[in-house]
Amino acid sequence: MSFVSVSPELVTDGAAALTQIGSSIDEANAAAGAVTAVLPPGVDEVSVALASLFVAHGREYESLSAQVALFHRRFVQMLAAASGGYAEAEAANISAVAGLETVEQCVLDVINAPTQALFGWSLIGNGTDGAPGSGQAGGNGGLLWGDGGNGGSGGVGQVGGAGGSAGLLGHGGAGGAGGVSGVSAVGATGGAGGNGGWLYGNGGAGGLGGQGVLTGGNGGVGGPARFFGAGGTGGAGGLGLGDTGGIGGIGGNAGALFGPGGAGGAGGPGGANGTNGGDGGAGGAAGLYGLGGAGGAGGDGGAGISGGAGDAGGAGGHAGNGGDGGRGGWLVGNGGVGGLGGVGGTGGAGGAGGDGVVLGSAGGTGGDGGAGGTGGVGGTGGEGGFLGQRGAGGAGGAGGAGGLAGDGGRGAAGTFAGGTGIGGAGGDGGNAGVGGVGEPVGPAP
Repeated sequence: MSFVSVSPELVTDGAAALTQIGSSIDEANAAAGAVTAVLPPGVDEVSVALASLFVAHGREYESLSAQVALFHRRFVQMLAAASGGYAEAEAANISAVAGLETVEQCVLDVINAPTQALFGWSLIGNGTDGAPGSGQAGGNGGLLWGDGGNGGSGGVGQVGGAGGSAGLLGHGGAGGAGGVSGVSAVGATGGAGGNGGWLYGNGGAGGLGGQGVLTGGNGGVGGPARFFGAGGTGGAGGLGLGDTGGIGGIGGNAGALFGPGGAGGAGGPGGANGTNGGDGGAGGAAGLYGLGGAGGAGGDGGAGISGGAGDAGGAGGHAGNGGDGGRGGWLVGNGGVGGLGGVGGTGGAGGAGGDGVVLGSAGGTGGDGGAGGTGGVGGTGGEGGFLGQRGAGGAGGAGGAGGLAGDGGRGAAGTFAGGTGIGGAGGDGGNAGVGGVGEPVGPAP
């Protein structure tokens, strides 16, 4: 293994730096010529001998410096030539790689041409992804091998594109996210996940539900596996700004022989005006062997709005219910766990009491705080297989906190101190959600 790394740019920079060094050497030699010059000798023998010695020394230095300069120029020339060679080799490699890619595509076109003409489906290769904002479905993977393409996200009010399906071997593509709400004020549904391969492959995940001015869009359904593989996860529901959050997508079923079911998508949260959260999606069922998918968690309720002057605060939104767990394998496998109930929304704060206006009158009573929202019901555990166990029920969601009491109004000015307003009562806390249904551990009847 070679530890030498060379790039044409580094070699070119080195040649340029050495050229500058050569210029410095030439300048030093030119300056040294004047220093090594010797005055004419005197008539005595000693002066002649000394002058001859210095002249010989100067000539040797000039000869040596000329050889150094020549070596330097040749070295720079060789380095510059090597830089050009490296650049040519790199360009040749790029051309070769591009040529191989072209050859590969040509080979794929030849292989896929018969099945494309007969069935409109390639033999091998991954499907193309849908363009963002188009709601376009992902392309199918090859009949023999290849993953499905991902669906494109939806535009305004447009459903997300479905994920492409795989052929014999491969995974399904993910569904595209649903678009935000348009005229209908309801968020668009996320695209469904693509099917896994006929022999092996997981189902694609469902797309996210779009955000809605009123109701959030539902999450896309997870794609199923077919023979050996896991079901796709359901998409999460979208946010509902003025009403209920979207429902989570159902998890995809597992392969007929083996694999776990896909988990259900979480419900979308409610908006910030006491709206309800969406329900979680149910988990996907297992095949012959495998675990059922877990139910999705319920969406959280929205917080209640604060009351006006002297008014009670709004109640918090109720949380969404958790999704049911998926059924376990027909022969062996436990049912999926039920989804958790969502958290209830916080009640709105009560309004402040009005100020007294008549001399000596008391201020108004502050508004009561809003009641907290009820927590979501936990999902039911999935049925176990012949030798499996039923899944545990999901825990109920926590109730929302009660709203704060409003402040009492200020008393009016008078001869004596005005009466003080009475603060409103704090809001009641929300009820906790009911836990999901489960069964004791043991074989299914």
